[in-house]
Amino acid sequence: MKQHTLKSDFTVSGKGLHTGIVITARFCPAPENSGIRICRTDLPGQPTYEALADYVTQTRRGTVLENGDWRVSTVEHALSALYALGITNCLIEVDAPEVPILDGSAKPFVQHILEAGIQEQVADAKEWIITEPVRFDNGKGCTMTLTPSDQYQVAVDVDYPSPILHEQHAELTDITLYPEQIAKARTFCFLREIEWLLRLGLIKGGDLNNALVIYDKQISQRVLDKMTDKLNQPHLDASKLGYLSPLLYENEPSRHKLLDVIGDLALVGVRIRAKIEARCPGHGFNTACAKQLRRMIK
Repeated sequence: MKQHTLKSDFTVSGKGLHTGIVITARFCPAPENSGIRICRTDLPGQPTYEALADYVTQTRRGTVLENGDWRVSTVEHALSALYALGITNCLIEVDAPEVPILDGSAKPFVQHILEAGIQEQVADAKEWIITEPVRFDNGKGCTMTLTPSDQYQVAVDVDYPSPILHEQHAELTDITLYPEQIAKARTFCFLREIEWLLRLGLIKGGDLNNALVIYDKQISQRVLDKMTDKLNQPHLDASKLGYLSPLLYENEPSRHKLLDVIGDLALVGVRIRAKIEARCPGHGFNTACAKQLRRMIK
């Protein structure tokens, strides 16, 4: 395939999931062979680096890229959308240390990319074609296998110790179906994790409009009210377990994990032709695999 960029720029603005501040990110056309680059416009000198696994420093509730003062978190949804729509060259200008969470999915990015238009370029895209199986295993239940395939495919299985979300499967056999089948799936977390995440100084911008919250372990009404107050959300009935927002798909969580796998593996820096099968993936495991793949390609 050829390299591609945007026909015109577009801008998105919204809260940062972890910082809670209003952030603006501008996505711009870029020359051939420049890759996906991120510029921190709020820092002196406006440092700009390519979005590569080499710069991953943290993966707690999102993928964080860092090099000196340059730091950008929650990059995975934007990268997932760009990769799925074949954008190989793009400059992202962001005025904060985070990409806005928007609705917690890749759908807004996909919509803006399609509205801006996609421009084919002259040079061929760099592609790594898997010719024999490659397998990663962290010894803790997370595995990823890449096998030869005529086209890019991804399958994901998740398994949580939860009565609400246990085993779940999602699969994308044709990347052109990403906007319809994957992009809309929202990020998720368990209600029982929220207090811990708040203590860590995270999810200051989280709410029921940008995350799918799963209530699977009953707590008292008083504790639940206190928690929703911290998030500036309306009070909920503590006796009703389940998803606190309507599901878009029965397997929306596993679809979102698939979305994340695409975004994190985009940090390899080249297109990959393979079938990717991941079990219990997360940002830490995904980006560790991306780093290994970059070393293998080199």
